[in-house]
Amino acid sequence: MADKDSHVVSTGTGSSEADASPYTEGVTLARPEGWMYKGFRFPGTKGEIWYASPKAQLLMVSFVCFLCPGLYNALSGLGGGGQVDPHIQANASTATYAVFAVVGFFSGSFANKLGIKITLSLGGIGYSLYSASFLSYNHTKNEGFVTFAGAFLGISAGLLWTAQGAIMMAYPLEKSKGRYISSFWVIFNAGGVIGALIVLVQNLNNNTGTVTDGTYSAFIVLMFIGAVLALFLVNADKVIREDGSKVIIMKEPTWQSEFYGLWECIRLSPWVVLLFPMFFASNIFYTYQQNGVNGAHFNLRARSLNSLLYWLAQILGALVYGAALDFSKVRRSVRAKAALVTLFILTFVIWGGGYAFEKDQPPREVVLQPDYEQYKIDYTDRGYLGPAFLYIFYGFYDACWQTSIYWWMGALSNSGRKTANMAGFYKGIQSAGAAVFWALDGHGVSYRVLYGVTFGLCAFSILVAAPVVWLRIKDTTDLEEDLKFSDETIENVAAPGVLNEKRAALETTV
Repeated sequence: MADKDSHVVSTGTGSSEADASPYTEGVTLARPEGWMYKGFRFPGTKGEIWYASPKAQLLMVSFVCFLCPGLYNALSGLGGGGQVDPHIQANASTATYAVFAVVGFFSGSFANKLGIKITLSLGGIGYSLYSASFLSYNHTKNEGFVTFAGAFLGISAGLLWTAQGAIMMAYPLEKSKGRYISSFWVIFNAGGVIGALIVLVQNLNNNTGTVTDGTYSAFIVLMFIGAVLALFLVNADKVIREDGSKVIIMKEPTWQSEFYGLWECIRLSPWVVLLFPMFFASNIFYTYQQNGVNGAHFNLRARSLNSLLYWLAQILGALVYGAALDFSKVRRSVRAKAALVTLFILTFVIWGGGYAFEKDQPPREVVLQPDYEQYKIDYTDRGYLGPAFLYIFYGFYDACWQTSIYWWMGALSNSGRKTANMAGFYKGIQSAGAAVFWALDGHGVSYRVLYGVTFGLCAFSILVAAPVVWLRIKDTTDLEEDLKFSDETIENVAAPGVLNEKRAALETTV
């Protein structure tokens, strides 16, 4: 392979936030021969980009997520998956997240063994089938197929999100992780924006409360394209960073080594369990926001507009938080603590505003009556603006939450293998929380109860995670600590300049 034939040392850690790093931004270092390492520059930019670079790979995985989960979010954001009866989508979502919780917990092992691109492509297939099930339901009322598609999506989503998490957390240099995470979140949520625009345009004059066949058909095709696009990625062992480094992986992974790696991740980093409550809470707010606010109190075209604004707010939240988390004039450990405190304050400000809205709304039993559709808020109504802004802030909050968690996990390790397992833990536990809350919604639990439990869990989980953020996130990640979780050696994974420094230090001591 090209990287084995290279005459230069081209491996490293991604730890170039450290002051001792010899890498200078914009300087082109020697790379292996081959088409995937041929660089080019965009007009007005300093450095080169090449096909097997973190930037190119992140861009590609962002567009896969734009087309698959991004459009799925647009569909879910309508409340009820675009159907009048929300329990159809609630049951499918319960199946999705129940399966996702199991698959996600072990999917890091699959990603490490199968490779990133196969894992990601397999993960994209279920999204297309999920949209197809709603198209089928429009004509056959076959609820069982929708539930099956939801369960199958749980398998697919577990694979896709674990592969995506490993790319986003392990590929970039330490100093760039916030920007990489926010860039991904912007492109990914643009899928929700475009999807919401499609729904809004196609349903401006639709008063039935159910999304049209054309909308579902467009989603099916676009989601399938996303699954195919994933096959054009390269696996982690081919990726070379700007400083000449490579991603730490297992060179010879086996199924036994990868499943054992799950236990090893907990054994070597037991404090990670304190992040589990935040993982659990990280998707539970979608149930209340999408079905208890948007689906319950707005008509179809207002829901479509709200969904568009919600995903736009997510883009803004990712840009703001991503830039703040990479603010180089403040030490990384201080940025981590500031992000935690800010998120805690946002929780009380935004969800406190949510209580002011929720306390005046009619109960679930009233809003789910078919004849209540005519009383739901339209975007032309005088009372639309306040609730719409609340929904926008909910979207902003979600992006801040997700960006923070990914950045904290990325700050704890630069190892591709370890971050894949942490991403698997994250998505598995996240999905368990979502499954519980979609099941509560499917069983008709009061929207007010859903609101209160969601608010309380979010605030509580931040407090539980505080010791990890305060005590474990350092200004740079120790290379030797990451190597404990791999069969790599320092000669195989250190950037050229770092290796030279270590050799010089050894010669000096001798």
